[in-house]
Amino acid sequence: LVQRAEINKKTVVDFDPESGQADEYRALAKAIDQNKMFVIPKPMTQDRLEEIMMEHGFMDA
Repeated sequence: LVQRAEINKKTVVDFDPESGQADEYRALAKAIDQNKMFVIPKPMTQDRLEEIMMEHGFMDA
């Protein structure tokens, strides 16, 4: 869906506003907008990212 929206030079919400993915984007935007915990997240290290990816099978050897 993202690829089809991009080909049409639109966002997912504009391209297919009734889709489940558009609903997820709206829910995410609402959660960000209504957030009251104004903290600055600490980025994880590259090593930790790779460790998580391996745990979930994204970097199978």
